[in-house]
Amino acid sequence: MADLMKQATRDAYGQELVELGAQYDNLVVLDADLAAATKTGLFKKAYPERFFNVGIAEGNMMSIAAGLAATGKVVFASSFAMFAAGRAFEQVRNAIGYPHLNVKIGATHAGISVGEDGATHQCCEDIGLMRTIPGMVILNPADGVEAKKAVRAAVEWNGPVYLRFGRLAVPVITKEEEPFEIGKGRELVAGTDVTIVATGLLVNEAVLAAEALKAQGISARVINMATIKPIDRDILVKAARETGAIVTAEEHNVIGGLGSAVAEVISETVPVPVVRVGVNDTFGQSGPALELLKLYGLCADNLVVKAKEALALKKN
Repeated sequence: MADLMKQATRDAYGQELVELGAQYDNLVVLDADLAAATKTGLFKKAYPERFFNVGIAEGNMMSIAAGLAATGKVVFASSFAMFAAGRAFEQVRNAIGYPHLNVKIGATHAGISVGEDGATHQCCEDIGLMRTIPGMVILNPADGVEAKKAVRAAVEWNGPVYLRFGRLAVPVITKEEEPFEIGKGRELVAGTDVTIVATGLLVNEAVLAAEALKAQGISARVINMATIKPIDRDILVKAARETGAIVTAEEHNVIGGLGSAVAEVISETVPVPVVRVGVNDTFGQSGPALELLKLYGLCADNLVVKAKEALALKKN
């Protein structure tokens, strides 16, 4: 694959907020003293009267966001995933999820790729937490272009949305003209032997894995699942029927995330082998992001291995 432009999805998030701020007078952004890192500082600079720094008080931020949403505002509340989903879970559940308010949670610095910040900040549990909240939409874009599409879709969606962004710059593989629809997955690579269902920064790795498998005579289908909830059941069932084996790939604990969501659908509809690739129920550690991703098997090489394991299970 040719060298691709790289961009962190958190950067695209901040840029799209500025664009949307010009179109929506009722769009308000809150941050918990991390505007430089979450990139909401771009919105602050453009629309200071619609930006509020609540300080290091994430629970309060979610309650304030709920109050603003109740008055008709479209509110983005931002912090690191560890704090937005973890520290503020009660307020997200009770103040935003329960009344189904129009709050969009912009959670940055998710997953192992936070790197040197270490285990305390490498949130690999947030998707699992947010999946348990009734009515919460979860979007995990693959790259900068898709991140912008996801933010715009979130604004147009009536209800709570959890958007997951990363710190690490990743290859941009999404084309500007490609559609984005909440609740829909997209087939990126056609294949007949095995399906790799990936989300976030693992989507590019899944494409690379499919290329490597093709060179070995194995036809791998790749599905980009940017929406984890509501998940696209139709595309999963079709893939299970046509390829007979599935590998899931995510920068999240294998418990509660994409792998769990896919396994639930497949076990209820077309039971086929499902091999989950993610963080194997362990905490992260401090280190360079790219090295950590390889250490935890969140890379194309490991996806090739796991695809072959899934194929072996299918034959048995």
